[in-house]
Amino acid sequence: MGADDHQRYESQGAFVLTSVAFRQLTALGIVRAWLDPDQSVVSRDVLYAPGESDQQEQQRSISQMDQSKIDAAYVVLRELTRYPKEHGDGVLVESVVPGCAADGELFVGDVIHSIDGEPVDDIGQARDAIEAAPSGDSVTFDVTVDGEPETVSLERAPCGGQSKPLVGISMIESFPFPVTFSSGAIGGPSAGLSWALGFYDLLTPGDLTGGRTIAVTGALGPDGTVYPIGGIEEKVVAAEEAGADVLLLPRQNLAAARAVGSDSIQLEPVASFDEALSALGST
Repeated sequence: MGADDHQRYESQGAFVLTSVAFRQLTALGIVRAWLDPDQSVVSRDVLYAPGESDQQEQQRSISQMDQSKIDAAYVVLRELTRYPKEHGDGVLVESVVPGCAADGELFVGDVIHSIDGEPVDDIGQARDAIEAAPSGDSVTFDVTVDGEPETVSLERAPCGGQSKPLVGISMIESFPFPVTFSSGAIGGPSAGLSWALGFYDLLTPGDLTGGRTIAVTGALGPDGTVYPIGGIEEKVVAAEEAGADVLLLPRQNLAAARAVGSDSIQLEPVASFDEALSALGST
């Protein structure tokens, strides 16, 4: 597989989100990629899980992107508002455990309104309703998916490496107002920090970037932790080509980013969302 360093960009004001584009290579394409300093060649098993089809990989990648948006909104709203104490109706699916009953039936961003006929307005109610079902029993979820109502029944059973019965979802409180991020066909988990900083900038006065072009990459957990990502070498090149002054990146990716040997862009490593905010105030 080839990773093209001439990547796609989506700009949020002066924030630049970088992503790596992959394509399958012929033998001739592999040779050309090896000769091109702006491309990298990796084996298929680096990108795909064992036995995973192209369609399954794409679905997984889009699901990871959806989760990055949910987690980014969670982090920012918790920072700026009384959320999650003040929230909307129902609960949001934050993630789905592979191999559990919810896998392929419930998806990140689905809104759960009732469980076994009982309305749920917060995580506590939702957890109590799920745990009330004995192991092996089905649990019925009334959900909204892209604005349309659906009903899903899932068996509660041990899964995901756990001995206790699960349906296999993590939930968060619904947001107090609608939140939408547009990512087009880009997938993967590495946009979380970028979404969060762009969203924070929209909800606060002033310009968080200070008039600069800031490239950002990094997966973001709901607790604000910034996690390492793949393709950092290519993303350094992409940030340079986008004209970025600074690249915010996960601290654990710093050594690999420095190995690219670029002097034209400032590398700013961070380990949390709060560190990223501080870095933007000091760079």
